[in-house]
Amino acid sequence: MPGEKSPWVWVPTLYLAEGLPYALVLAVAVVLYKNLGVPNQDIALYTSLLYLPWTIKPLWSPVVDLLRTRRLWIWSMQLTVATGLACAAFAIPGPHFLVYTLGSFWLVAFASATHDIAADGFYLLALPERQQAFFSGVRNTFYRVANISAQGGLIMLVGTIHEHTSSYVIAWSSALGLMAAFLLLFAVYHRFILPRPASDRDATLASRKALPADFALTFIEFFRKPKIATLLAFLLLYRFGEAQLSSVSKFFLLDSRIQGGLGLTDHQYGSLYGIIGVAALLIGGLFGGLAVSRRGLKFWLWPMMLAIHLPDAIFIWLASAQPTNLFLIGAGVAVEQFGYGFGFAAFMLYMIYIARGPHATAHYAICTGFMAAGMMLPGMWSGWLQQHLGYQHFFIWVILATIPSFLIVTRIPLNSEFGRSDKPAAED
Repeated sequence: MPGEKSPWVWVPTLYLAEGLPYALVLAVAVVLYKNLGVPNQDIALYTSLLYLPWTIKPLWSPVVDLLRTRRLWIWSMQLTVATGLACAAFAIPGPHFLVYTLGSFWLVAFASATHDIAADGFYLLALPERQQAFFSGVRNTFYRVANISAQGGLIMLVGTIHEHTSSYVIAWSSALGLMAAFLLLFAVYHRFILPRPASDRDATLASRKALPADFALTFIEFFRKPKIATLLAFLLLYRFGEAQLSSVSKFFLLDSRIQGGLGLTDHQYGSLYGIIGVAALLIGGLFGGLAVSRRGLKFWLWPMMLAIHLPDAIFIWLASAQPTNLFLIGAGVAVEQFGYGFGFAAFMLYMIYIARGPHATAHYAICTGFMAAGMMLPGMWSGWLQQHLGYQHFFIWVILATIPSFLIVTRIPLNSEFGRSDKPAAED
C-alpha cells in the first residue's frame, strides 16, 4: 500500500525493546546484586520471584487484547520500563537500595510482560501473513541481540566503569540510567513510527461483556486436554535442573576462588557468558529448529534432552579444577549454552504441540506461564542450597535433578511427524 511503513523500520527495534528489560530483570540483576554484596541465597530467591509476571501474564492478556490498542500498550509499557529503570538507578546509592531496586524491577517486570503480550499481538496484526514467516527470524535475531547487549555489553561497561571509579554503585547507577534512556528513546520512536493497522482497535462493548465467559472457557478447555497432568509435569520439570543452575552458575563465575568460584571480573564475565555464551545459545537454538524440521520432534526429543542436561556436568569439572585459562572457561560455558539452546528448541516446539486447537494462541500463553513457573520455583531455593552444599556438590545435585525430566518424557504423547517441514499439514 502507498505510504505503508516497511517492517524493517519497526520490527528490529520492537524486539530489541522487548528483549532488553527481560534480560535486565532476570539475568543482569543477578550480577548487579552480586556486585553490591547481596548474599547468594537472597539473590536467587528475589530474582527468581521476578519470573512471576511472566508466569501469570495469561491472566491479564485478554485485557491487553480488548482495551485500547496494542500500539498504545507497546509504547506506554516501554515508557513504564524506562521509568522503572530510572528509579532503580537513583535507588542504588541509597541505604535501602535492595528494597527500592526490587520494587523498581517488579515494575519493570510487569510492564515488560505486558509489553510481550502487546508486541506479539501487534506483530500478527501489522504484518501480512506472507511476511510473518520471514520476519519471525528477524524478530528472534534482534531479541537475542538484546540479550547479548544486556548480558554482554552492559556488564562489560559496568566492569570498565568500575575499573576507573572503583565503585560498583557509580557503575550500576550509570548503566541502568543508560538503559532507561534507551527505553525512553524506543518509546518515543515507536509512538510515531509504528504502523496503525485497521484491525488494531479498541474492542466493542459486546466483546468486553463476553470476556469473562470466554476467558473462563479458554482455561477450562486447556485443563481438559488429554493427559493434562502429564503435560503440566513436563512443562514444570523439563528444566528442573537448569532452573537451579541458572542463577548459581553466575554466582560461581563471579565468586572469588577462596569461595569456590572462578573469580571472573565483570568484563570477563560479560565477554564469556554474556557474548560467547548467548551466541552459543542462539546457534544451538537455530540448529535445534533446523534438525526438527528435517526429522520431526519425536526423532530428536531424546538427543535434545541429553543436550540440555548432560553439559551441566561441565560445571562439576569447573568447580573441581577451578581453571584459570579463560579459553577453557569460555569453551565450557559455550558448550553448556549450546546444549541448552539445542535442547530448549524441543521444549518450545512441544508447547506448540500442546497448544494446538481452536484457542492455540491463548493456550500457548498458558504454556509459557507454566514454563516460567518451572524456572521460578526451583530457582527460589537454589541459592540457599548452594550455600549449604558448596559449588561442587551443588552441581552434582543439578545433574541428579535432571532425572525427573527424563522420566516424564517417557510418558508424554507426541505425533511422530510433528515438526517436520515436509509432512502433510493434516498430520499435526
